[in-house]
Amino acid sequence: MLNVLLRGTYVRPHRHVTPPKTEAFLPLTGRVGILCFDDDGVVAGKYTLDPYGPIRGIDLAAGVWHTVLALSEVSVCYEVKPGPWEPSSDKDFAGWAPAEQTPQATRLVIEWESLFAE
Repeated sequence: MLNVLLRGTYVRPHRHVTPPKTEAFLPLTGRVGILCFDDDGVVAGKYTLDPYGPIRGIDLAAGVWHTVLALSEVSVCYEVKPGPWEPSSDKDFAGWAPAEQTPQATRLVIEWESLFAE
């Protein structure tokens, strides 16, 4: 699947547990930030993906809380996850993360983007 992300896009932190699935991301254009979290929402890992390196992709283990951020104005990311896709159980959203399209989510994206400032 191709994901097109615009700077400021909020992807609610989630994990894939029912059934457990790994998930890989490879940016094709732009830079992408991946944040992984512990069960309390504390950042446990931060990865900058860039098609030119040094990190060109990531494979997340099943059950890892994560989000994806566009670090460029437009980022296109190739995402790979085992099927079949079942919309009702594909994602387990983090209870500690705000819902999409809320002021809290907008503020959180700004906070997360600042973690990648160079």
